[in-house]
Amino acid sequence: MNENKTEAETAQAAQDKVAWGALWALVIGFFMILVDSTIVSTAMPAIMNGLDTDINGVIWVNSAYLLAFAVPLLITGRLGDRFGPRNIFLIGLAIFTLSSLWCGLSPNVETLITARVVQGLGASMMSPQTMTFITRMFPYARRGAAMGLWGAVAGIATLVGPILGGVFVDTLGWEWIFFVNVPVGIFAIWRVLLKVPELERHSHSFDWLGVVMSAAAMFLLVFGIQEGNSHNWGPFLGPIGSWHLIIAGIVLLGLFVLWQAKTKAEPLVPLGLFKDRNFSLANVAIAFMGLAITAMSFPMILYLQSVRGLTPTLSALMLAPMAVVAGVLAPIIGKRVSRVEAKYFAVPGFFLFGSAITAYGLVLREDTPFWVLLIPPVFMGLGSAMIWPSVSLTATRDLGQADAGAGSGIYNTTRQVGAVLGSALIALMMESRISAESQKAISEMAKVGSDGSAALAVGGEPGMGSVVPEFLHQAFSLALGQSLLLPGLVAIAASVVALGFRKGSKPRAD
Repeated sequence: MNENKTEAETAQAAQDKVAWGALWALVIGFFMILVDSTIVSTAMPAIMNGLDTDINGVIWVNSAYLLAFAVPLLITGRLGDRFGPRNIFLIGLAIFTLSSLWCGLSPNVETLITARVVQGLGASMMSPQTMTFITRMFPYARRGAAMGLWGAVAGIATLVGPILGGVFVDTLGWEWIFFVNVPVGIFAIWRVLLKVPELERHSHSFDWLGVVMSAAAMFLLVFGIQEGNSHNWGPFLGPIGSWHLIIAGIVLLGLFVLWQAKTKAEPLVPLGLFKDRNFSLANVAIAFMGLAITAMSFPMILYLQSVRGLTPTLSALMLAPMAVVAGVLAPIIGKRVSRVEAKYFAVPGFFLFGSAITAYGLVLREDTPFWVLLIPPVFMGLGSAMIWPSVSLTATRDLGQADAGAGSGIYNTTRQVGAVLGSALIALMMESRISAESQKAISEMAKVGSDGSAALAVGGEPGMGSVVPEFLHQAFSLALGQSLLLPGLVAIAASVVALGFRKGSKPRAD
């Protein structure tokens, strides 16, 4: 009996060693693609100046990546099931690495946006495979620790991105935020080839009509939201404009869901997975998290650089407490989350995260002490560390082996859809609030002369590409603080969603 137990323990230890070795190899690439979701925020003013573009152009550099990342996720998880997650991860990693070189060599913003689309496609092939490996290689009792590592990587990447971006912009130039991916990508390919095993494949059909419908719906929504302010939204009953694009996107999204329900072939989104309440609510919650964490960085970085005059590196370091706290606590929480009801971590995590972002926005003034600005990121990091492992484990709790690819694809898609919408919505919020507050400040001046005119030099928005004129510091601070209410309140709303997480079944053996 003891001998059998020892053999079983030895076999489990060997399996664990392989699983952890594979996960550590995979998270190198996962970390890289998440860093590229946020690294543009710190380099935003530098890219605007270097490529002679405006705020909307540089946000499209981020939105294009996120959109190309989000839409294919519905099918790349299935590709991993059919052709092997290791193979699809490697192909995506190669595409991502080569397109990063293209990004750094871009001579204008249009080329950079195109290269970012290709980069996003590579990232979409990589992202769901990591979660598939966790679901298929780690038994339930050990999955929480793996999700903790996954969550720690996600949390750290969101702040390491801006910090790395700041260092490269200050020393080598904005191009190096992309060039750095080349050696990292080559190293990641070597580690995956060495450490990641082949897994059993499952045959799947592919719903190409569903891919086209979902891609078109997302593009119409994001383009309509992000470009609406540039075109003053236009009359609803006039020529085709932003309102029509948004409505067309919503209608097409509804038709996509209807098609998924009616198609006789294997659907792109198995709607049956959403019968599980935990899976459904976890997807809503992670979409809110994707929106909040993407939307928060742009106003914060713009305030610190354009109003307070900090260098890109210093502005990113002002947010570093979040990365530090999240990186330290996420693995610790991940080891405990499978033993405790997930909502006991998720609910306070979302509430802390959202409240800290909201507090940051409310205290933004032209002369807010820097020590005050260092406090909210600490609570953002604590909330983030509680969110990632608890929500991820809730989403994958009841996924079977055959559904691992589809489930992880859907989960990663909803996170990225939230990020895409966050990027578009924060662009809208910043442009509208900066315009309103700046015009209010200018109208209140007794004399509007050359200073006022010069402030409106970049795309109709004052000082977007450099330090803001001093007389507009307070207006900019208020506007960017108001913009932060969007991600803050969305994250708080996610805490209400997480209240619905049900208590899991007893730890399973799979």
